[in-house]
Amino acid sequence: MLKLTIEHGLRLRVANALANFCIMTVGALGIILYVASDNIEEAHIRQVMKMEMDHLVHRYRKHSDFYSQIGSHLKSYVIHHVDDELQIPSYYRGLQAGYHRIYYDFEDIHVLVHSIDDVKFLVAYRIFLHNQRLSELRLLILLSWVAVVAIAFVVGYVLAGILVKQVTDLAERVRLLAPGDVQGVPLMQSDMDEEVAQLALALDDYQNRIRRMLQREQEFTANISHELRTPITTILTSCELLDAEPDLSEKVRLRIKRIEGATSRMGEQLQALLFLAREQALGVMEPVAIEECVNDVVEPLYPGIHRKKLKFIVNIKPDVIILLNRQALHTALTNLLRNAIQYTDEGYIRVDYSGGSLSITDTGMGIEPAFIPLLFERFFRGTTHVEGLGIGLPIVKRICNHYGWQIDVESQKGQGTTFRITFPLQLSSNIKLTLKN
Repeated sequence: MLKLTIEHGLRLRVANALANFCIMTVGALGIILYVASDNIEEAHIRQVMKMEMDHLVHRYRKHSDFYSQIGSHLKSYVIHHVDDELQIPSYYRGLQAGYHRIYYDFEDIHVLVHSIDDVKFLVAYRIFLHNQRLSELRLLILLSWVAVVAIAFVVGYVLAGILVKQVTDLAERVRLLAPGDVQGVPLMQSDMDEEVAQLALALDDYQNRIRRMLQREQEFTANISHELRTPITTILTSCELLDAEPDLSEKVRLRIKRIEGATSRMGEQLQALLFLAREQALGVMEPVAIEECVNDVVEPLYPGIHRKKLKFIVNIKPDVIILLNRQALHTALTNLLRNAIQYTDEGYIRVDYSGGSLSITDTGMGIEPAFIPLLFERFFRGTTHVEGLGIGLPIVKRICNHYGWQIDVESQKGQGTTFRITFPLQLSSNIKLTLKN
């Protein structure tokens, strides 16, 4: 969509620029031609009438008793006295020597009057044909102007497509890049225009800088992960060895279990923090039984559920299987269920699956309406009555965004909260395929 918007934007701007240029240029020429044609036609009419007048006078001087011929458009009269004046149409009477223009019965008539020795010569020209020809010429000018503008727009659009093709191709190649990708072929090519080549060279340089920066960041996080996982593994191993001792009291074993649980949670938090910082996949895509995954998540959380005497309900069929990242779903559910346990003092916590949506509902304290838009902000906490760093929901949101899941929340103050994860249709459809198999 972005590519189409950019391409069409550039192409349309170039095409519009060329069309506007043609509108102004051809329009100006059309106006000039329009005015010039009117003047040329007027000069032609005057020339025709003058030639007719000269011919009329010449024939009269040769044959003073001749009678002028009257045509349909060009009429000439020789007036010797008042009786002759009365014989001509009323709208020609009383005209003095010179050029006249008469409008009679919606018709434009040009009249030329000339006097010689008390003899008046009159030439009248009905210019209907001239006006018709002039109207046709004006219509032709207008249609030509429209045609030229349309052709200019189409040609401009095609030429603009050729001009911006290198830019759109470059944009498509950049769109397919991912930060840190090792590209065997640089963006800049030898056949590019100079301006596009400069842009491609700048993008290559920027991509190299991003690659170096990500490499340093990955090395740093890998070192941190290794340094922190080593003591965590040592603590967990020590807990297992201590728990295997036969002479320990139940009180000591309980403390060992607490240490082991806290260490496990620390490892999970470390993994979640690394994902939040690096936004890398938490595992591979595989068929996941949703009920089994929920039970695995809630097992280490049961002590908190039992301590608060909460009911834990799972309404998921065992045969509901979806192709997704098990570890990502495990991490998201861990954070959501831990929040539900922390913020619920009595009642129940229920996990449901229906129509491609997995929901976690509790009967806890609920969330203030003003806080709901801020829930997925990092380090935001709606209350200080429970422990936490305010990174659980941001991690869930980041996981959902990374894998294309949609997460929604519904809550009423004092009546509980529901978090709902909706999986894409292609993932939900895998349920049916798996069941058939």
